[in-house]
Amino acid sequence: QLQLVESGGGAVQPGESPRLSCGASGVALESYAVVWLRQAPGKEREAISCVRVRSNSAWYAGSARGRFTISSDNDKTTVFLQMSSLRPEDTATYYCAAGFRCPSYSGDTYGVEHWGKGTLVTVSS
Repeated sequence: QLQLVESGGGAVQPGESPRLSCGASGVALESYAVVWLRQAPGKEREAISCVRVRSNSAWYAGSARGRFTISSDNDKTTVFLQMSSLRPEDTATYYCAAGFRCPSYSGDTYGVEHWGKGTLVTVSS
């Protein structure tokens, strides 16, 4: 059974560039599409980035494109989300999830089969 654990969240200042990690246990990620999603207070959850781990093919929502970069490690056991130029509106709980496809749009979670519990990122001065 695939288990996902996020790390790297916390309190950061605007403009900082933290990196989130999504670690897998139980099963390697190579056959999965790994999605990063976030849910801000009072808002719906949105998918922001995805990587098909075997091909390293990435997808980004508009809110992430150009500021966030998704990648995986050589062992295919960890997927990273490098964030940059964070803004207060990026404050959210960030989740990683794994499934058989990447989203087509930010509200698309079809195909997601495994979820992490999330890590909170708070952007504030």
